Amino acid sequence: MSNPTTGKVGKEALITPDNCVLLLIDHQPFQFSGVKNIDAALLMNNVVALAKAAKVFDVPTLLTSVVEDRGGYIVKPLLDVFPEQKPINRTTINTWEDPACVEWVKRTGRKKVVIAALWTEVCLAFPVIHALGDGYEVYFVTDASGGTSVEAHEMGIARMIQAGAVPMTWIVFASELQRDWAREESAAKLIPALLEHGGATATNLAWEFQLLAGKSGPGV
Repeated sequence: MSNPTTGKVGKEALITPDNCVLLLIDHQPFQFSGVKNIDAALLMNNVVALAKAAKVFDVPTLLTSVVEDRGGYIVKPLLDVFPEQKPINRTTINTWEDPACVEWVKRTGRKKVVIAALWTEVCLAFPVIHALGDGYEVYFVTDASGGTSVEAHEMGIARMIQAGAVPMTWIVFASELQRDWAREESAAKLIPALLEHGGATATNLAWEFQLLAGKSGPGV
């Protein structure tokens, strides 16, 4: 596999429900306690929203933890999104050095890998850079990840962008998968997550529904 040097523009650069996978790495109590660049409640909101969006579009999603007997189990609100899944528990700091995780990605046959992790500068940056070297197109979700300081988070982001990865937020992830509000089946499933987790966007969306109530028209 050769490391891609193009593909950052055009329609093919966008993720779709059929071309990407999602890795959620180390959203555990120990890691949450060390995050300093974002409020923990907001971070929790964002990663759960990200997971729910992936589930709406049937994006293959892997939950993985590191040394869970020390760092704790993955937080329950996230586990509750995928109650049928047993997370992979690793010893490797770099998820891309764990054979079971890499094999899981390979079995999907997909080349676009979206990742969120705690902490940004370590458990996100390491697998992002490693997977890029293996020829995958890698995207990372900045607001569902967190670093041990503002500087650590920002330097991790800078390092990943320099390596060729693409940053996004959870609402961008959801919107890129939806792409067209006329896709009513997925829109109907996505809207509850937007209303529950979307902050100001959720307030505006609820207001829009109020104004449109009872009025006919295309789309949602």
